[in-house]
Amino acid sequence: MRFFGLLLLVLISTAALAQDVHVKVDPHGPGSTESTTDYKTIQQALDHAPQANAPYRTVIEIVPGTYHERINVTRNRPRITLLGLGKSPEDVVVTWSMNAKQAGGTFFTETAEIEGDEFEADKITFENTAGPTGQAVAASVRSDKAIFKHCRFLGDQDTLFADYGRQYYVDSYISGGVDFIFGNAAAVFSEDTINEIRNGQITAQSRTSPDQNTGYVIDHSRITHDTVPPAPGKTAGTGFGLGRPWRPYARVVVMNTQLPADLNPAGWSAWGRSDTTPQAFYAEFRNTGPGAKTSERVSWSHQLTAKQAAAFTPTIFLRGSDKWNPVVDAAKLP
Repeated sequence: MRFFGLLLLVLISTAALAQDVHVKVDPHGPGSTESTTDYKTIQQALDHAPQANAPYRTVIEIVPGTYHERINVTRNRPRITLLGLGKSPEDVVVTWSMNAKQAGGTFFTETAEIEGDEFEADKITFENTAGPTGQAVAASVRSDKAIFKHCRFLGDQDTLFADYGRQYYVDSYISGGVDFIFGNAAAVFSEDTINEIRNGQITAQSRTSPDQNTGYVIDHSRITHDTVPPAPGKTAGTGFGLGRPWRPYARVVVMNTQLPADLNPAGWSAWGRSDTTPQAFYAEFRNTGPGAKTSERVSWSHQLTAKQAAAFTPTIFLRGSDKWNPVVDAAKLP
């Protein structure tokens, strides 16, 4: 009996240790570098978060405000949640201004660098305000089983580097001008608004082999375009495109999504490659809106059947060997 009593005590203690830990970020609060529950910056809270062997999730609750800082969620800090305490993502803004020329390369420009697995964010804006000055990343995401819900990603060229792991973006807003969703993650964008602010390409996916299970899926979303007037003496351009292959085997599927009238009728770009049939896999299924007509799409793009499209739903495409269900996990966020 004594053995079983000790075992029960251990189990109860373990369960208690596994409870989520909540800390607060408030620039006007009492926090300091010695605090364990209150911090003045998001990075302070991240620096004090438990490392990889912690059995629980750290929830960083962020009071409304504009946070002029760069943040880094390192590999050794998984299971971090950034939770905005405002009513919408506009209330908590993480912002910086840095372009590739200033930083010495695209991959040094990000406002938020997210490397820890099982990362979550809810009601947060990630912003790079460098504008049309070249590559300038708002968020670099190399996290497996990452979820972004009610978030905004604002930039121009290279806004969102979705590069590694399985990623789920739901009920969010992503805006940019050139290749503004790029990288080689397996990512699903569901019920999002994706806004093209110039006449560039939305995606620059970078799958390097047909055997990789990566790619981007835009599903049940809305693509919008800020019409760009032609320069004086110039005629109007041909609109914007859904994507071009940063690497040869790029894969992007757009389905059940509303497309605007000024989408280039070709839909996709080969990025100057001379291949008669590029190796990129670009596909559509049951899109709507004036831009959804497929009669003038590039000949090497695909129109999926219902059976083929089913493989790209979030619960299938992001499932993996561990049977992850991003829809269920996202529903647990506020």
